[in-house]
Amino acid sequence: MKITALVENTVSGQRAEQLGLGREHGLSLYIEACGHRILFDMGQSGLFARNAAALGVDLAAVDLAVLSHGHYDHGGGLARFLELNGAAPVYLNEHAFEPHYHGSERYIGLDTALAGSPRLWFTGDEAELAPGLTLFTCNGRPRRHDLGSFGLTVLRDGAFRPEDFCHEHYLLIREAGRRVLISGCSHKGILNIVDWFRPDVLVGGFHFNSLPLDDTLAAYARELESSPTVFYTCHCTGRDQYAFMARSMSRLHYLSTGQTIQL
Repeated sequence: MKITALVENTVSGQRAEQLGLGREHGLSLYIEACGHRILFDMGQSGLFARNAAALGVDLAAVDLAVLSHGHYDHGGGLARFLELNGAAPVYLNEHAFEPHYHGSERYIGLDTALAGSPRLWFTGDEAELAPGLTLFTCNGRPRRHDLGSFGLTVLRDGAFRPEDFCHEHYLLIREAGRRVLISGCSHKGILNIVDWFRPDVLVGGFHFNSLPLDDTLAAYARELESSPTVFYTCHCTGRDQYAFMARSMSRLHYLSTGQTIQL
């Protein structure tokens, strides 16, 4: 299995500099697993595609794509992907095109003009995409930890309501006896997600970038360390939060734009 970060908040390393890779607040991963070429999220712009070309990743050859949730920094490049790839289905949750906001003024959702595209495959709480590839929302599962909505809202029935993130789902990859979970932002709580799946490897953001570097975050790090999971984090975790947690976590790694994981 191979996972490459096409775009993420950071760029590091001499190779990335030589290739002229760009960064943005967003996430896009290219995955080769279970005999498929998968695009997981598309960042907030077309930058993921420019970086893919520089890295030698052929987006036209992608077999299927997954949009982790309905926020602009993960689905802003959706239109660009549909232009570059004329066949691959894009799987997203049935709630992804709900109007998502930060507060009550800043729209952070998807381009609703794309909602009617025949390339989009809307999923419910669980969907098998191919042997070894399954999407889960975990919407009905109990949450031991609740960090709230982070000031994010959804407009329903004419009123702004705290975001429940029912549009977020996770890709579980089962290959060679291992369970690898891919998460976009882990809005439902990274601690809960680890409880639900107990994966061997987890790749994705923790959504800790607004948390202070204090005893609470240290306790979260210790709890994550108590699981046998290997973590590759990025995007909304926050670099300062990552460095702080890494003091207590022996299996925590950072995945920057252009870097590849071989599993």
